[in-house]
Amino acid sequence: MDKYNIPDVKTFEYTKIIGLENIDFGKYIIIDDFTLIYAKEKITIGNYVHIANFSSITGGNKLTIGNYAAISQGCRILTATDDFKEWGFGNSTIANNYRNIKSIPISIGDFCIIGANSVVLPGVTIGEGATVGANSVVTKSLEPWGIYIGNKKVGERNKEEVLKNYETFTTDLESDKIGSLFK
Repeated sequence: MDKYNIPDVKTFEYTKIIGLENIDFGKYIIIDDFTLIYAKEKITIGNYVHIANFSSITGGNKLTIGNYAAISQGCRILTATDDFKEWGFGNSTIANNYRNIKSIPISIGDFCIIGANSVVLPGVTIGEGATVGANSVVTKSLEPWGIYIGNKKVGERNKEEVLKNYETFTTDLESDKIGSLFK
């Protein structure tokens, strides 16, 4: 089944997308069942992206997801949230002038992987090739090609080998590049 009939995008019976008109889709995207995307502002999703089940993208600000990125199961991408540290209180049932809303675009670069059950907060840029370990809360921007648990860098990805593998990918036939769901 392909619930939304978006060219080159696979969605399923229990995928939920609100604000479809605000999303620019690349090619060969999979958005699993039980995933919620609420697009009040522009969302751009690159090519060969997988957004896994039980993930959500909300908040109402802009989001860019680069090519070959993965948002693993149960992730939360929040482009806006209430900040209760200073003067704000309440929730979306009260007027915004009583709330301290932090609403800032998020950018997730090419080749990024966001581990299962991670949360990405407003204003974060995840640099090209960076990976985020499962159950992380990302509150600050991450440098390219790093391996992170939360905001702490714990290693480096092998950029040279990833890009070498990508170079091979670019020379293959289109039919050899895509996963079985698109065949």
